[in-house]
Amino acid sequence: MKKLYHSFLIAFSMYSKIPMPQCEWNEENMAYSMCFFPWVGAVIGGLTWAFGTFGLNWGLSPVFYTIILVLIPWLITGGIHLDGLLDTADAMSSYQERERRLEILKDPHAGAFAVITCVVYFLFYYGVYSEISLRALPVIGLSFMLSRTLSALAIVTFPKAKKTGSVSAMARGSKDRQVKITMIIYLILIVAAMVLADWKLGLGCCGVALLTYILYYYQSKKHFGGITGDLAGCFLSLCELFMACAAVLLA
Repeated sequence: MKKLYHSFLIAFSMYSKIPMPQCEWNEENMAYSMCFFPWVGAVIGGLTWAFGTFGLNWGLSPVFYTIILVLIPWLITGGIHLDGLLDTADAMSSYQERERRLEILKDPHAGAFAVITCVVYFLFYYGVYSEISLRALPVIGLSFMLSRTLSALAIVTFPKAKKTGSVSAMARGSKDRQVKITMIIYLILIVAAMVLADWKLGLGCCGVALLTYILYYYQSKKHFGGITGDLAGCFLSLCELFMACAAVLLA
């Protein structure tokens, strides 16, 4: 139980800004941290669902209401996954060789394409959430868990671009078999919950997530030789945006 508790603390300390007690970050304590990664999505999804329902039912200002919905994931995570999206945008827009792209991913400076991508990303999210409905909210809330479940599954199954970095460290510390089994169970439960909430929206979002996951695998392998922490953040950011878009359009 102590090992599970430490894994929980590490998952929330690394992937969220929620204050957590201190614990040692070693391979033993990190063994099951990926199993708790989707729980960060549960917090984001729960807040999105609760605030979305409150805003629609109580007639809050549409602009204020929409901006808060857009910012909830960023407020909880501190933008760790968005940083990966922006770094990936710079690397992909460079049209350089693989090694140079990997160097750009590590560069702490933001390029022009990162800035452009950030603006487009938030505008797109704002447009999607400005059309949100009570029907779409439960499915969108669950989508934050689905994206993190797929991301965790990728970390223990996809090839890695480098032997160093956050993804490689998490993969080395993880109990691969246990994490895979846990993620498969999560997937079954989350997909079932999304379909039960609304079969049309649920299936649509799951289909979009699967397509994004497949593209994530092939694009990361083709252009970078495998996944990195930045590519994982890029996948998660885009997967959540595309699922929200699918839910709103289908609703």
